[in-house]
Amino acid sequence: MNSDRSTGFLDNLKASACIHCGLCLASCPTYVETGNENLSPRGRIYLMRAMDKGLIPTTENSAIAIDSCLGCRACEAVCPSGVRYGELLEETREHLNRSVHRGWKESLLTKVFIEGILAHPERMEIALTPARWIKQTGLDRFLPASLREPLSFIDKKRPAQESLPSVSRTTRATQRGKVALIVGCVMDVMFRETHRSTIRLLLNGGYDVVIPQAQGCCGALFSHGGNMLEARRCAIKNLAAFEVSDLEAVVINAAGCGSTLKEYGTLLGQDPKWAQAAMAFSAKTRDLSELLDPEWIEWKPPQFGKVTYQDACHLAHAQRITEAPRNLVKRVAGGAYVEMPESDLCCGSAGSYNLTQPEMADRLRRRKTGHILSTNAEVVVTSNPGCLLQMRAGIHAAKRDDIQVLHIADFLAAHLPD
Repeated sequence: MNSDRSTGFLDNLKASACIHCGLCLASCPTYVETGNENLSPRGRIYLMRAMDKGLIPTTENSAIAIDSCLGCRACEAVCPSGVRYGELLEETREHLNRSVHRGWKESLLTKVFIEGILAHPERMEIALTPARWIKQTGLDRFLPASLREPLSFIDKKRPAQESLPSVSRTTRATQRGKVALIVGCVMDVMFRETHRSTIRLLLNGGYDVVIPQAQGCCGALFSHGGNMLEARRCAIKNLAAFEVSDLEAVVINAAGCGSTLKEYGTLLGQDPKWAQAAMAFSAKTRDLSELLDPEWIEWKPPQFGKVTYQDACHLAHAQRITEAPRNLVKRVAGGAYVEMPESDLCCGSAGSYNLTQPEMADRLRRRKTGHILSTNAEVVVTSNPGCLLQMRAGIHAAKRDDIQVLHIADFLAAHLPD
């Protein structure tokens, strides 16, 4: 490829902030697993800048290191220079999408399945029908492990899909205002009961809850893959659906979505029509754990044995929220709480990463499963749907289906007063 076409895609002010000190290395899952400098944050930034300056061509080979990045942003949390690695990664992936010809299998996976189905709840529900039929008939036992394990987290029967109430009002004496709930894509199809748990928690905390009906995908699946045009379209649709001026907060219970929602101001910062609304929306967005004080509710006694917590990357690293969810889990679990080794190292899900990079995702899943087993916990709590599915698959592969992996909303809701 002509190197002239490989220049000008990167914000060099952001890229030049990296001083290549290497403090990010121990936090990068792919570097920790491989010890390969090319698969580290500073190695990838070297590569990004070289492509941007035309020093190396933009080809499938030069894209390998970028494609293998989880986008977990653990490097950002430890970077002394404040490098905005997530934005550099999105800019580079957007460039690769324009410049590198992908094979038909990768294009089918990304454009048809991830962007064409996962980001659309109604299409996802249809797509899950054959998988449920395979499990109902028992044909899954004849499938190879690589196909059988992903089916392990899919229920045989279609879960109850009664509509969520558009408005729910608290009966608590302490009124804390009105919040709006983002229902998302995967969460709305596969974890709607978690939304019900979320609503119960907010009502018990003293909030009124509304669910705007015109909302859509937050855009995370698109932005993490470098499809920034579609990510901006998703953001604009949500901005039009939410009136934030009379809200205490916009609530999200999925960590990956939350980081994108909080960055709408950056995503649409150059849009003269939507920049101000995007900033206001992001300023009001809160993870569920940020809104709940563990002392507001009289919790039931612990319902489980040992309990541990796994940090979802986009909550711990992108949003820098680690204490709030832990405090909630510890308050309920009491002395049964145990900390997990490497709790903030990515489990390998990373949005759609476990689909596009299955080998590395499997290595990280096995690493995470080993740490879960080392705690002897009966329950693992986390705050992102991808993490839930990845760890459930890991627990199933380890033949330890006695261990539950629960969303924090479901774990807390199980301990609400009757």
